[in-house]
Amino acid sequence: MKKEIIKTENAPAAIGPYSQGIAVGASEICYLSGQIAIDPETGKPIGGNAAEQTKQIFKNISALLSERSMKTENIVKTTVFITDMKDFADVNAEYGKHFLTAPPARSCVQVAALPLNSAVEIEVIACK
Repeated sequence: MKKEIIKTENAPAAIGPYSQGIAVGASEICYLSGQIAIDPETGKPIGGNAAEQTKQIFKNISALLSERSMKTENIVKTTVFITDMKDFADVNAEYGKHFLTAPPARSCVQVAALPLNSAVEIEVIACK
């Protein structure tokens, strides 16, 4: 099994000892680390509400997937972490814009806190 690091300057750099993503098996399966709403140009969180953060997160996810010639349509599983379930409807509305047909399997959990005081974090698994 071949393991390849996914790295791009078009998404935020890893802020710890992890990779932005990993491609497995000749890039057929990609595991992306959880993405928060960081602007890759400034390296700073964008702030804003949960929906605005979700929008930026999908920009970051799309940038990483494009490194493997994939799109959001290739996503088969997501895990969404939110700090307040009251934001679920707003996150869900923005999330749904990225999966108009055949949405992936998904888990969503509330957590006590996320890095850099983010309201939302999303990790994905994608495959060709």
